[in-house]
Amino acid sequence: MSAATDEADLGPELHTSDIESDQDDQEVLKQQGFRRNVTNNGMGEAAEEEETASSTIRNLNGYDAFQEQDDELDSPSESTPPAIVERPSSADGSLSIPDDTPSIQVRQYTIFSCRSELTVQAGLCSFFNKQTSTFLCLWPKSNAIPASVRSKIPIAHFLIPSEFTTSHITRFPSVAFTPKQAPWEVVRWTKLRKISGQSFSEVGKRNFGRPVCIAISTSIALGTSKGIILIFDYNQNLKSIIGPGTKAVESGAVTSVSISADHTTVAGGHATGHIFTWELAKPAKPFLHILPVDRRRTPNADGHVIDVGIVHLGFLGMRHTALVSADDKGMAFSHLATRGMGSVARSVKTTRILGRYPEATPSQSRQRKPSSVLAFSPLPLGNADHGSDSMGLVAMLTPYLLVIVSTTPIAQTQYKTPRPKEVAAHSAMTAAIAWFPSVKLKIPNPATAETASRVKLVYCWSNLLTVLEVLEVEPSASSNTEGPPNLQFRPRSRWKAEEAIVAVQWLGRSVLAVLTITQQLVILEDIAFHQTNSSDLIQKHIYHIDLFSQQLNMLVEQLDEEDASMHGVVADAFYMSFRAYKGRLFLLGFNEITFGQLSNWADRLLALVEHGDHIRAIELATEYYTGQADKVSVGLPEDDRSRHQIVQEKLLEMMSASLRYTFDRRDESDEILDTVQLQELAGACVTACVSIGNTEYLFDEVYAWFSEAESREMFFQTLETSIIDDDIEIVPPTVIKDLVTYYTDHHLNSRLEELLCHLDPRTMDLDQVTGLCKQNHLYDALLYVWNQALDDYTTILDELLNLVEVQNGPDADMDPSTQAQNLSSASKIFPYLSYILTSRVYPTGKAMDESKATLAKAEVYHFFFPISSTGTPNGVNASQPSKRELDSSFPNLRRVIDFDAPSFLSTLNEAFEDSSLNRNHDQTSKDSSTQLRDAQKSGLSVNRQLIVSILLEIMVPPRYGPEDTVYLNMFIARNLPKFPQFVRLPSYQLHRVLVGLCEYPTDDVAEDCQLSVEYLLSVFQPPEIQDLIPLFSTARFYRVLRSIYRSERKYAELVQTCFDEGPANGDLVFDCVAECLKASTGLSEKQAEDVQRVIQENAGLFLEKDVVKAAATIEEHAPSLHETMLRVLDQASDDGPEFEYLRTILDPPDPSGREHWPSIKSPNKAFIELYVRLLCEHDPHHVNDYIERLKTGDLRLEQVLPALESSGVIDAAVILMAREGKIRDAMHRLAQHLDTLKAALLGLLDAAADSPDVANTSEAVHDLVRSIQKFTRVGIWLCQRQTRSMPQQKPKLKPGKGLKEDLNLAETLWLDLVDAVVKVTKQVTDSLESHQDTPEMNGEDEHEIAHQQQLDVSRITGELRTVVQEAFTALLSATSGPGAKEAVQADVSFLRILRAFLNRASAASPSLSNLRSVLSSIFSAYSYEERLLALANRLLDNDLFVHVAEANQLRRKGWRPLGQVCEGCGKRVWGPGTGGHVWEAYQRKEEEEEKASKRQEDEGKHMVDKQSSRVIRNGKGKAIQEDAQQPGLTVSDQLVRKRDDEVAATTRNSDNLALVPPHVSGEDAGVRRFG
Repeated sequence: MSAATDEADLGPELHTSDIESDQDDQEVLKQQGFRRNVTNNGMGEAAEEEETASSTIRNLNGYDAFQEQDDELDSPSESTPPAIVERPSSADGSLSIPDDTPSIQVRQYTIFSCRSELTVQAGLCSFFNKQTSTFLCLWPKSNAIPASVRSKIPIAHFLIPSEFTTSHITRFPSVAFTPKQAPWEVVRWTKLRKISGQSFSEVGKRNFGRPVCIAISTSIALGTSKGIILIFDYNQNLKSIIGPGTKAVESGAVTSVSISADHTTVAGGHATGHIFTWELAKPAKPFLHILPVDRRRTPNADGHVIDVGIVHLGFLGMRHTALVSADDKGMAFSHLATRGMGSVARSVKTTRILGRYPEATPSQSRQRKPSSVLAFSPLPLGNADHGSDSMGLVAMLTPYLLVIVSTTPIAQTQYKTPRPKEVAAHSAMTAAIAWFPSVKLKIPNPATAETASRVKLVYCWSNLLTVLEVLEVEPSASSNTEGPPNLQFRPRSRWKAEEAIVAVQWLGRSVLAVLTITQQLVILEDIAFHQTNSSDLIQKHIYHIDLFSQQLNMLVEQLDEEDASMHGVVADAFYMSFRAYKGRLFLLGFNEITFGQLSNWADRLLALVEHGDHIRAIELATEYYTGQADKVSVGLPEDDRSRHQIVQEKLLEMMSASLRYTFDRRDESDEILDTVQLQELAGACVTACVSIGNTEYLFDEVYAWFSEAESREMFFQTLETSIIDDDIEIVPPTVIKDLVTYYTDHHLNSRLEELLCHLDPRTMDLDQVTGLCKQNHLYDALLYVWNQALDDYTTILDELLNLVEVQNGPDADMDPSTQAQNLSSASKIFPYLSYILTSRVYPTGKAMDESKATLAKAEVYHFFFPISSTGTPNGVNASQPSKRELDSSFPNLRRVIDFDAPSFLSTLNEAFEDSSLNRNHDQTSKDSSTQLRDAQKSGLSVNRQLIVSILLEIMVPPRYGPEDTVYLNMFIARNLPKFPQFVRLPSYQLHRVLVGLCEYPTDDVAEDCQLSVEYLLSVFQPPEIQDLIPLFSTARFYRVLRSIYRSERKYAELVQTCFDEGPANGDLVFDCVAECLKASTGLSEKQAEDVQRVIQENAGLFLEKDVVKAAATIEEHAPSLHETMLRVLDQASDDGPEFEYLRTILDPPDPSGREHWPSIKSPNKAFIELYVRLLCEHDPHHVNDYIERLKTGDLRLEQVLPALESSGVIDAAVILMAREGKIRDAMHRLAQHLDTLKAALLGLLDAAADSPDVANTSEAVHDLVRSIQKFTRVGIWLCQRQTRSMPQQKPKLKPGKGLKEDLNLAETLWLDLVDAVVKVTKQVTDSLESHQDTPEMNGEDEHEIAHQQQLDVSRITGELRTVVQEAFTALLSATSGPGAKEAVQADVSFLRILRAFLNRASAASPSLSNLRSVLSSIFSAYSYEERLLALANRLLDNDLFVHVAEANQLRRKGWRPLGQVCEGCGKRVWGPGTGGHVWEAYQRKEEEEEKASKRQEDEGKHMVDKQSSRVIRNGKGKAIQEDAQQPGLTVSDQLVRKRDDEVAATTRNSDNLALVPPHVSGEDAGVRRFG
């Protein structure tokens, strides 16, 4: 039975079978001396040092042999000495990368060097092998070295370990060095010429067939197309020809080949399904022969079907008789042979582990998906024990799944996963797979503390590569420990390539070789999946063949573009031609066999040196040392310590050789070295020495070369960067002397000072450095050196103060530049004190050590505040101090205060933040050590109280005036609130400080003094604060005054203070007024009056700050002050502020953005009238909007009407007159304004010909036309308003008689409006026509016509006629009614107005010919609208007919319900369990629909009778349609009736329509189902 029968069902199937161990295999292994931990996969190197290589494994050294033989064929005999062969790759004799196949590796070291002392012709390099003591010379290709440097190339001695095991896997991607044109080869390829000659020659092909697959171990096995296997050793000798004379040659081509773990047995799978195993020691006959099965004869037997090719084959573990295989039909089997006894041959037990047998008669109902095993690999053994070793794991990839099956003790599926969804749809179908077993680690994994690596599986689908880790789960105490191990499979990481992957192999524990479909080789580092290198292998012509497209043709031929799960093409197979062994890649091509190995770090460095780029070689070696470049892929360990040991020595030798080569070349040829080259060389050497931490070599060797060559500048420029970055802190004195000399000679004192401050001064010559610093005024560096080297923090302070005294002394006579320099140097005291007193190193700012910082501060404090043990100043008699002694106390403090008191007090202000000043004198005396000096003990006793007391004692008049004492007062006032528990002063002293702050010397410190007063008053409350108010007022400390007045509830004085402060406080006065007058403040009536009195007295200042805010504040808190504010504003020459004030309180511009809209509760008519007058002047367009919001009686018409008329706001005047009931006067005023606009328009038209600016004239004309339109609409509004307000009259039964009655008020208004509009249109149109009808045309006439054309006469005429049409349309709309009676009355009203209009027109003009054009345009417009509406009506009827016809056709077809449940309500409507109530409801519905149908028929007949006399009229200028002559219904009525009849008939058809619940109509149910 199989472990998995189909990709869709690959669950575990447990089997019980007795599998006998292969005793013969074990005996053979014992005889050969193999042990389990030796004959493993060979990935780790720990076992290699413990075990002795067997004779079989020693053949690994044959790499050198066949390399040497192959190179002899390549090297031309006439140009190369016989004893010298071409330089081999780094693979020869060394295994720099762990492999993934069983072997024992012998550690080898290779030395290759070039002596720089000798002239080496053609770049000859020597290699010395320590083990074999064989001296091999290398002859590089002539084109590898530039001609300019080919004669002499010094190369450092390299000692390179040939192989090692990486300790752990880094979690971060490395930065690979991949120059644009790297001088090294990514992979150093070598063609196996002897093997290729014997295999691919015509004789070889004729005798053995073409090689089609390859397997690599200690031997090279080639499977051929004639069923023969060729075995070669590493000397490229043909050792065995397996197959001739046996059944193997009759079984077809060898399609797969494999070599056992102990390298003694080879297996071959054939195209006909046969599998043979051969012992290499006895190749005459097969060791095993596994036959295919004939399912027709033995349907229950397991095995490959006859004539099915074995595409995958492999051994399980160490056994010769346990194999796994897979064919191209998707079947996989495990084979286990029993031991034979005498004449009894071995029997083979085959178990199916994947796939299904093909059906004899394919089923038509269910068609299987085609499948095949695209990739296949059994787990090899490593040199570390793992739970999976005894399970015989096999990994298989199909087009759909990854399956991992264990074959021992039973076949069982351990893990399966589908193809990832990330695989691109319809891309190339490719698959690849490779195991990496568990190997021992030289250094335990630091993250997991594991001593062995984990088993890993890499598998690829298309361009997606995934690494799967296999972990062994420790069994619990209650579980059965005798069962198989419990494994956990965990996908760890994934990488996406740019194209499909066809093959993959492990080159090491952390290095992957990936082959893409375009034959691109990609080298990946595991974990981070960093692509380190890539190479094009298209020239290698790798052998590939189509193995799977015939089996999987259904996936290609029946491709579904909408199915994103399948691929569009099946790629050829490459896995049989792409093999890896011991870090080497073997390629089977169409015409040759090649092998190659990644160039290691030594190869790449040597290639750079040979290429002449020794600077880049040093940089790359530095990157290897620091781990910034690739590590694992170039043969370097991940462990920093191991890597440093390997690279450091070579890096030093490379630098020495490069320096000798560079400077010796200059000495011999006397050529000038390139500055850029020297700069790069110095930078590379400095970086390398800093990286390896060897600055002695940097200054003893590197600097010596540059110094001898007089190129110190290049070195110092590079060294400067490393010193500034604190990479180098120690520089020898000789180098410092040269450094100072160089920078001072080039006037780079500031840069030199910065450099010296980053160096360790303990290694300097102090006399030399201090002398140079004083000479060049480098006091920053001098302070740094003196502090760090001597721990002296006060001596230099004395020298700096002396500079000031010398400069200010009576005998001072020096030039101004020297004085300025001395003053600048002395000023460094204050930043220096700030750094030291806050525990920082000056001038770098680094934190000082705590104990060192304490002593440094103690010395500085003692320098300025020397106190004896009795608490008195040094030099002063403690019992009876004299005045002279007191005046001379604290000399250094007096000196620094005399120099710059503000800066010193600022420094002390920063020092007061230090916690070391928290202790008092008694605590310091107890804690002080007896080893401290007296000065240090004295300095430790200094605290804040002492410092303040001494400063108050010293800084007194007359020596120090207010310009100095004011800073002391500020210092005390600001620190007293921060440290009240450490600084205590009497009230009189604090009062003196307050007075001193108020009497500041200059306005520059006024703000600082006021802030200091605020600080002091937060902790000190003077007993008589009122006595200080005049002093604060004189000092203009307004913030202090406001705080005092607010606390004592003196609100009038508080507001007055805000006014006194002036513009400095910004808008604070408004907040202050609002705060004082708001209800929550609780002011008394007297206090409120006082505040308002202050506002009135300062109204001008109040309004001057911000009129809008002032108005809003007064409106909210003191509306009674509006008159006062407006009176003040009225006195101003500009009425703009008055307008803004009124707008704020009456008409805020943005009411939506305010919390509430301020408005006067009892509006003052005078305010509103004044605002309207100002609004007419400042914003006339807004007058109408504002007036519409006013109520009746809010203003007086006679007060605002002149302003409205003078500003041209006639629409607002009309609205006000209409609101006052003066309708006739409003219309009369509107008609006058229209007449005025007409006159202006005629005047512009008459002057248009003479106007030089036609564009402006045209714009003015259009503005007037728009004004006419606007005021016409105002008149329409007025007439409509009056029409709606008129009472409804009964219609006259005799319309003819009604025409003779007098017009009412509304009709009169309409008549006046129409008459005015028609007059304007008539006269303007006549004027335009008169200008166009000119009998003669001369030059001037042409100019006039051009002007008229630019005026766009047609547009003007059209707009005016539109105005007339709009007026008549509004008239029709207003005089028409919805019913028949109202329609008759409307006709009478309209006709009366029209009759009166014609009478008035005839009286003004005897002939109506002048009105003909106007009236014809009006009625032609109505006629056009009538035709348009009639056409739209016909189109609507047609569309309605089409939709109803479609609905009728669908209803006739009927609908079938989806199920027994209604889709609308979810209730059962038919079938079992429905109930009788549904049928009863259905019958009731039928009866209701019949009654409704009859009722509709009756109504239809009645409509036919009425239709003959009905006249449909549409108002507002729309078409009038009369259907009185139509004998029947309209098309719409007929369609509606027909639709209803069909609905009723369809509903009654119970055979075609499903039953519906009573709440759903038949139409609704049908639509729901059909939709």
